[in-house]
Amino acid sequence: MKDLSTANFDTMTAAEFEEYLPELFAMGGGRLSENPRFAVFFQTNPYCAALVSDLETIAEQARSLFEPVGDEEGLEPSDEVWSNIRSQLAVEGIETPPDGGKD
Repeated sequence: MKDLSTANFDTMTAAEFEEYLPELFAMGGGRLSENPRFAVFFQTNPYCAALVSDLETIAEQARSLFEPVGDEEGLEPSDEVWSNIRSQLAVEGIETPPDGGKD
């Protein structure tokens, strides 16, 4: 494991930086591409800047796969959907509770 506290990102090579990437991403702490600590390095190493940007995009997309689409109420069917369900059940001769069985 590399010691990030003593690393000088302003003078390191792209290969050295790539060795730090797993630890930098594991630490979290926001977007590396927006961290002023790496500004000089990214200016002189645009390949690494692009790589970090791509990795951040991949990480954001991966996180979004596990986020709910909306709040709990937003996931609930509308009253119209419940009404249609009750109507169809009535047509089929099935009784529904007074509240429509929503709770």
